[in-house]
Amino acid sequence: MLFYEIATLKTVIFGAGNAAAGLEAWLNAPDARGKLQGAWFTDIGNLNEVYILRSFESLDAMMAERDRALLSDNPMGCMEYLVDLTFESYKPFDFLPEVQPGSFGPVYEFRTYKTTLNGIAQTQAKWRDAIPKRLQYSPLTIAMYGLDGAPRVTQIWPYASLEERGKARSQSVSDGNWPPKGGPDWLNPDMTSAIAAPMAFSPLK
Repeated sequence: MLFYEIATLKTVIFGAGNAAAGLEAWLNAPDARGKLQGAWFTDIGNLNEVYILRSFESLDAMMAERDRALLSDNPMGCMEYLVDLTFESYKPFDFLPEVQPGSFGPVYEFRTYKTTLNGIAQTQAKWRDAIPKRLQYSPLTIAMYGLDGAPRVTQIWPYASLEERGKARSQSVSDGNWPPKGGPDWLNPDMTSAIAAPMAFSPLK
């Protein structure tokens, strides 16, 4: 079982492009741990943010890598462009395959749903039943639940364009194949969505 982390870098205005070189060097440093899965900058939603998705073989490895940033004089290799830096830990839904690199975008949607306090297992179960039909409309990069902070589910969906996103979402709903039957019963209204584009060095394009 892999563990996943999303690091969110809040940058100065137009800072993502300037931060890219230092960030890439940081992620590929000899002492870096974990595997880079993707790097994106936001285009719609909370602007001036960068999302880094990494996988780790253990929580110990994840925490060691996080310490590398927290104890550094130059966290993530781009301190001069950073306004804020947060880390979130996740486990993937247990029926999904590991994230695979490739060109699936270039439009990626990051959606996070807060669940009821007892809603994680139920949400995973509902998704297990519904996701095969949903994948007929568009691929899924990963869906996972948080290990820290409030109970939540974060999902990453790639699309060829915003138009394709709209078609996939509307058609899956129209056909009755999404959202999962009974799934929304285990969510609360605190939901967020952001559209992001891959950075040049991202394994996910």
